[in-house]
Amino acid sequence: MTARTKAVEEVFEGVSFEALGGADSTLPVSSLEFSSRDCGEGSLFFCVPGTKADGHAYASDAVEHGVCGLVVERRLDVAAPQFLVEDARKALALCSSNFYGRPSSKLKLVGITGTNGKTTTAFLTEHIAQVAGATTGLMGTVECHVGSEVRPSLHTTPESRDLQQLLSDMVDAGCDVAALEVSSHAIDLDRIAGTRFEVAAFTNLTQDHLDYHKTMENYFQAKARLFTDYAPQTSVVCIDNEYGARLADMVDQRGGKLLRVSSADTPGCDIRVVDAAYAPHSTDLSLVVQGAEVRFTLPLVGRFNVENCIVAFGIGLGLGYDLDTIVSALSSAPQVPGRLERIVGTDGTVPPFGVLVDYAHTPDSIAKAVAAVKAVTPGHVICVFGCGGDRDATKRPKMGHAALDADYAVVTSDNPRTEDPDKIIAQILPGMAGHEERYSVVPDRREAIRFALHRAQPGDAVLIAGKGHEDYQIIGTVKHHFDDREAAAEELDAL
Repeated sequence: MTARTKAVEEVFEGVSFEALGGADSTLPVSSLEFSSRDCGEGSLFFCVPGTKADGHAYASDAVEHGVCGLVVERRLDVAAPQFLVEDARKALALCSSNFYGRPSSKLKLVGITGTNGKTTTAFLTEHIAQVAGATTGLMGTVECHVGSEVRPSLHTTPESRDLQQLLSDMVDAGCDVAALEVSSHAIDLDRIAGTRFEVAAFTNLTQDHLDYHKTMENYFQAKARLFTDYAPQTSVVCIDNEYGARLADMVDQRGGKLLRVSSADTPGCDIRVVDAAYAPHSTDLSLVVQGAEVRFTLPLVGRFNVENCIVAFGIGLGLGYDLDTIVSALSSAPQVPGRLERIVGTDGTVPPFGVLVDYAHTPDSIAKAVAAVKAVTPGHVICVFGCGGDRDATKRPKMGHAALDADYAVVTSDNPRTEDPDKIIAQILPGMAGHEERYSVVPDRREAIRFALHRAQPGDAVLIAGKGHEDYQIIGTVKHHFDDREAAAEELDAL
């Protein structure tokens, strides 16, 4: 058996299964698959039920591709070895960990969850570890890092097989520390089952993904499982809102090391912000960290980035780094793609007003992004935004209301997917009722960006929110190339 070939019984170590019809548990497995199109000789195909399709329906296709066996939740009338499990999706995660040699146990893995701030916190965590001398990996919304190699990212948290393969690649590349953005979907769908976390961190919880979770309580409980079910060595929890405070109490009751952090001067916190002075390109911070006073300049702007910073600070402590190392790293923090990213013309020409692109796509993140830009803008703030289709529709009017925190808003299309863009916009506008003089509707996104830039005066700022680092727009089921940063730079050239 090679490093990437294991017997069925090895793949299922610690996983309850029944070999149906005398199926041979010593069969060699060369790959684990959950799409029949990817199957080949020696593949073990997991018949995972999904929201739109059931993997059991594709078992015959998988067999035609030469699989060594099927992992099923019910006996199938298919001539192939079958291994019965209670939950094929969870079995895929646990078996993937086994197949790839349980890579998370060979890394100091940091799991970061929350509605907003996961990406920036993950980038800050990676930078802290690098400054400390570690070789690092990163998985998240923007991209994946395997040592010095940068790979594209398709999901915030990959499917379990892909997750374990990436972690294994990191181990092979000599990585010591890895930062992983953990979405609520990934937790709820057991994509991270079989994964060991050295540190788990919570940024915040605000309305999002209710099309999936239905209620905020369900959403919260999904996030909380990262801390209760996976028993990290250290938990870092921002208690700035009620959900963080609840989670900290849950972790405290469970036991284990807990670091409470707050962007305010909150008594009883391990890390708290005593003072923050905001400038156009940086923030001067004064913190108390476990009784020690710390001062430094963070090269990021906005209160929400202060929240991300203190969570990352806590993660650094959880990884065992000293204060000087963490402060040095945060003082040289990198710009995160699509997170309040400043835009200039394609030739580097700086416009007489600010242009920033941000991933903010929830009511809370819109409000925070606008507040961050307002704090460093002498003139007016213009916010360009829209709402994604086939997602939580109840947040649309709330998004419109939040965008009115700006001096002027331009309502446009985001990723409409299979919904009518005009109908999405119509569901945003009730949240802006009574303020018709303070917004315009421009459905075409490029035209909306052009409109906002033409409206801006010296000293103003244009915040283009919703898509951040994304370089596509999903219309129907097709991805079309569209990058807010690229479009804004080109429209600045045209000015």
